[in-house]
Order: sequence, then structure tokens, then C-alpha cells
Amino acid sequence: MQAYLDIVQKVLDKKELKGTRQGPDAYTIAGAMFEHDMANGFPLLTTKKVPFRLIATELEFFIKGITDKQWLLDRNNHIWDEWANPKKAPYGHDAESKKRMLDERDLGAIYGFQWRHFNAKYVNFDTDYNGEGVDQLKNIIETAKKNPNDRRMIVNAWNPSMLDQMALPPCHYGYQITVVNGRLNLLWNQRSVDTMLGLPFNIASYALLLHLLAKETGYKEGKLVGFLADVHLFVNHVEGAREQLSRDSKKYSLPTLQTDNFTSVFNWKAEDSKVLNYQSFDKIPFEIEI
Repeated sequence: MQAYLDIVQKVLDKKELKGTRQGPDAYTIAGAMFEHDMANGFPLLTTKKVPFRLIATELEFFIKGITDKQWLLDRNNHIWDEWANPKKAPYGHDAESKKRMLDERDLGAIYGFQWRHFNAKYVNFDTDYNGEGVDQLKNIIETAKKNPNDRRMIVNAWNPSMLDQMALPPCHYGYQITVVNGRLNLLWNQRSVDTMLGLPFNIASYALLLHLLAKETGYKEGKLVGFLADVHLFVNHVEGAREQLSRDSKKYSLPTLQTDNFTSVFNWKAEDSKVLNYQSFDKIPFEIEI
């Protein structure tokens, strides 16, 4: 997708360097926007291979409101391995802290908990939260079906009163859906953007969510828009970024997305959705910064 590559190029062109919490400096710009029309295909990068299975299982994890890291591990998804509820395993770069975080399965009141149980009292990963808090995801679906002209269909994961109970304060902290001329659009906001590792996942994850919400509500798929704030590219990712920019973005067409046996967003499983005709250049390794 050229829209993504343009963001990578812009960060490299600006050459604005700043320090980071993780350690390595990062080239950083203040603000960018990603935009894609779903009619043009499913936005899974073709200039490097992106693992759709991991994206889909993480989204199912969020939709279900699960906060148990073990659920992901059981599905061979290791995105959240190094993170943990800071109340149980405080964040740190030292070996002892890293081991505690790795061993702790509770992630705290992260994304899915806020989507499905906003502001409920958080106890533990295995607590029954049924009926607790505000089910924001359910609310926007019901609103879209009853009143598609509504401009208040918003889901917010940023809960200031519970940030100290989250493995990581949400990077993509909120999204909104709008319906225009029978097309459902999804617009997300992101405070912190790891351009090379995180952003391709974020794009595909919200595209998948848009797809599911459109199926749930009966509208056609519309535009996916990301409002990106602190957009950064770690210095140890520069070589890989330049490699990706050198690849022909037009060599492969975007894949399409197919979801079978769909009854509801809330019953959906990651394996129900498949990308068809996905072709890409080889994977580019990028070291994850914790």
C-alpha cells in the first residue's frame, strides 16, 4: 500500500531524532494520516509478509474482552509475551523485571476489557465480568443498526483512572464508526506509532474489525482512516525500512478477505476469516522494542 509507504518515507525524510522510553533513539514526526478504501482490497502489506493469523487471533482476544495472556499462548500468538499487569509485575528493563513480566499471565485492564467492560472494577484475568461496566462495542453496533446517521459511535480504550492497571497504556486508544451512503467507515486514533512493526498490524487489525462490523450491521465496507500522533521509526529499523521502500509496491495486488459461518461479531473466531490470493515480498526482520 502506497499510503503506508508514504508515511515511512516521510519519517525518514524529516530526520527528526528523539529519545525513547525503550532505549534506542527514533526518527519521529508529529502527526500523519493513513487512509484506505476497502473497495480496493484488504490492506495487508505486500512489500513484506505480514502474519494475518496473529492479527486475527489478537483481534478475537480483544473482542472477547479477555485479559489472560495464556489464551494467546494457547493459539501460538506471542505478541503480548513480554507484557504484564504492572500491579503484579512492574515494568522494567532489568533481567529480573523482564522475567516477572514474561511469567505473569494477567495483562490487566487492557484494550478488550475497556471495549467490553469500560470502567468496571478490574480484579483478575479469570474474573467473570459479565454485565459489568459499559459494553462500548455492543453499543455502537446497536446504534449503527438503529440510527446509522449517529455521529457518536465511539469506542474508547483510554481510561485515565485505570492506566496503572494496564500492561501497556493503549497505543491505538479509540475508534469511531460512521455510516455514509450505506458504507460503514472506521476511523481510529493512535497516540504512539511503531511505524515498521506495529503500524502494519494496526492497519490490518482495524480493517478486519471494519469488515466484521459491516457484516454485523449489513452495510458495505467503506473507508479505513488512521489519525496517527507520535509516528516513530527506531534507528535500528532504518535499514529494514529502506529495504521495504526499495520494493515494488505494485508488483502484487492486495488480497481479499473472506469470512465464513458468520453469525455475529461476538461469536466470530479468527479461523473464520481468511485472506485470499495474498502474495508478498519476503518478511523483513525488525527487533521489537519493549
